[in-house]
Amino acid sequence: MSPAEQATDPLDSLLTERMDGIGVMLDALPTGELVHLMNDSDAEIAAAVRTQSAVIAAVVDAACARMAGGGRLVYVGAGTSGRLGVLDASEIPPTFGMPPGRVIGVIAGGSRAITDAVEAAEDNAEQGRADIDALDVGPLDTVVGIASSGRTPYVLGAVERAAEHGCLTVGLSCNADAPLSAAVEHPLEVVVGPEIVRGSTRLRAGTATKMVLNMLSTLTMIRLGKTYGSLMVDVQATNGKLRHRAVRIVATATGADEDTARRVLSDAGWKAKTAIAMIALDCDRDTASAALTAAAGRLGLVLEDH
Repeated sequence: MSPAEQATDPLDSLLTERMDGIGVMLDALPTGELVHLMNDSDAEIAAAVRTQSAVIAAVVDAACARMAGGGRLVYVGAGTSGRLGVLDASEIPPTFGMPPGRVIGVIAGGSRAITDAVEAAEDNAEQGRADIDALDVGPLDTVVGIASSGRTPYVLGAVERAAEHGCLTVGLSCNADAPLSAAVEHPLEVVVGPEIVRGSTRLRAGTATKMVLNMLSTLTMIRLGKTYGSLMVDVQATNGKLRHRAVRIVATATGADEDTARRVLSDAGWKAKTAIAMIALDCDRDTASAALTAAAGRLGLVLEDH
């Protein structure tokens, strides 16, 4: 049975659509008990994510190798899954200094679907294919299809087309033996079980999805040299809070006082990585920038050599 044919199976066969054993009592429970119930339910999610650790690591390494050659990381989803992809992608430029367009979130229904429900869009597999074609993807790109059910036609169409273009394909779902898993090179199945509100996959499944996307993007950026230790040395200092953070990053990395860190940051165009290299190497901005370029932006290599 093809992934597309599997996607027509009844929803009742999906674990995420089944009735939680205590769900029938929700409306009769006190609010405080409901809070504890949801919290206890959420506490199980990390263990489900951990079962996919080896696959996540393999995806990070494979995606990093492609991105180092100029490739992109593309998330594709519908509804909550699509919004989580857009959310994660939008955080990468300010956090890690990655140019816009290197990590992309694509959602069924387009930008309107970010704030408004465009539910029918998820059924359009051809639009998923067209949206991938519009990105002009190729072998250096990694396309991550996100669908809690593992059977969303839009997402299946997108990853199938991505595979035709030679992309690395990943499928993130919350059901076992999902059609999405059969359509990709790297299946990620985070089986979180039934939702406390039956079928509301914005809950446990959504939380699990966010956790996995956090890992995929953050660990890929770490592997690409976008951090030094635990410091976000490529942060874009575009407001007061982020400029203060950049000062603390430079001070922490170099041992300089905050006044010195701020002065050198100003000379460095508020690029924390450059400022750290300037202080550590006792050099000007151009020399520090050249050293970073020679080390492919990896600050650790620059500091090790000096």
